[in-house]
Amino acid sequence: MPFGHQPGQPATNAGRKFAPEPLTPDEVAAVIGQCSLRSASGIRNRAMLTLLYYSGLRISELLAVRPPDVNFARHSIRLLDTKAGEAQTRGFHSRADDAVHRWADKRRELGIKGGPLFCTLGGGPVYPAYVRNLLKRLAEEAGIEKRVHPHGLRHTFAVELDAGKTPITVISKLLGHSNVPTTARYLDHLTNSQAVSALQGVDMPSLD
Repeated sequence: MPFGHQPGQPATNAGRKFAPEPLTPDEVAAVIGQCSLRSASGIRNRAMLTLLYYSGLRISELLAVRPPDVNFARHSIRLLDTKAGEAQTRGFHSRADDAVHRWADKRRELGIKGGPLFCTLGGGPVYPAYVRNLLKRLAEEAGIEKRVHPHGLRHTFAVELDAGKTPITVISKLLGHSNVPTTARYLDHLTNSQAVSALQGVDMPSLD
């Protein structure tokens, strides 16, 4: 049986607007750390969320990835269907390797062939609603009070790249945006980094 609501059914939060709340690296680690290291579903969920964080993919893109689409040598993922309506190649950080390899091994042990990389233990599709509910539960278990959701990991990925001084042209490519101005607006919405950085250079009076 597939996990989550099926295509064609509206998400439970459809039409609602939420302010973005990027997570800190410690918060991401705490959330993903709630996934079991032993159970097959825990290994899958850990790999799924780890790759989501280290690639910045949209959840719909991640759940459509097939095993042959992942190139570990180049750390790239071939996406056949994207928001832009065309195939794209995106990158992911090597820190995701171990978790994804463990799930790939477990997937083979379960005898799963073909289909999406992240699937049910019977080889069926996993839907976005399952991942949304999973993240909500894991965040509660980790004691994270922010709203934790799949797109929030994409936000966090972008914020971490920006904080690491990654050129905006590179961030734009990694996010799959159609142009750099879109990425600039995206980052400003998330971080307001120019204003925050400028404040650090202001000589304000001490209260000591």
